[in-house]
Amino acid sequence: MTESYGWVPEGVDITVPDASRVYDYALGGLHNFAVDREFWHRAEKMFPGARLVARANRAFLGRAVRRLSAHGVRQFLDIGSGIPTLGNVHEVAQEADPEARVMYVDIDPIAVQQSRSLLTGNPYARVIEGDLRKPDSILYHPEVLDLFDFSEPVAVLTVAVLHFVPDESDPAGILRRLGESLVSGSYLVISHLGPDETPEGREAQEQARKLYEKTPTPVVIRTREQVAALVGDDFALVEPGVVAATDWLPDPDEAGDPPQPTALVALARKIR
Repeated sequence: MTESYGWVPEGVDITVPDASRVYDYALGGLHNFAVDREFWHRAEKMFPGARLVARANRAFLGRAVRRLSAHGVRQFLDIGSGIPTLGNVHEVAQEADPEARVMYVDIDPIAVQQSRSLLTGNPYARVIEGDLRKPDSILYHPEVLDLFDFSEPVAVLTVAVLHFVPDESDPAGILRRLGESLVSGSYLVISHLGPDETPEGREAQEQARKLYEKTPTPVVIRTREQVAALVGDDFALVEPGVVAATDWLPDPDEAGDPPQPTALVALARKIR
């Protein structure tokens, strides 16, 4: 029997797994369906470290936002934000400054609807439906233009989303176009699925990757060098560069977390 929920927007196909709902389930969220949970369990069986990778990505996101907030960034454009879960960007950013502005963007109508419900009454955090592969539709969206002051630094967050953008869609060109709208001193935050370091791990990861080929969002695995190349010439990587999420300025209480070499992350600063 197909599940039925009142919070599902009309026209959403809940018989096909969706990347944002699968990620939501991996993080312990509630806005997912049996098809998403089944898909995740199959992927995790093939690649047992997958849940730790998801958690490492989420922890990195929180640390990156806190660091940027400490450096005075007050505007965050979170593209591929997914379904609201613990440690949302606006919660972290507005803890540093209650008037920090956060715009969430996601292609999934469920993620957008749930985010909109969560943000009710928050004048400095909004959500729109948008596609990373169409950056102009995001940059020139009326709500984005109303919320942000592009004469001030903006941090663009692309966490666990670029590995769903194939080479033919020109991910480097997408980031370049986003960067063109930002002033110097803005930032780009990236997390991306990278190759496992062991032959056994790479084989397991490849099985999981093939599973994603059966969904609307197949996965592309890129090396550290390939992730660094996505950043382009207008941004400069901030130390420690492209590293595993667990190695990126870990908090003291996270220092004992298992290394996650397949969760590659980076922070880059707009220099021109």
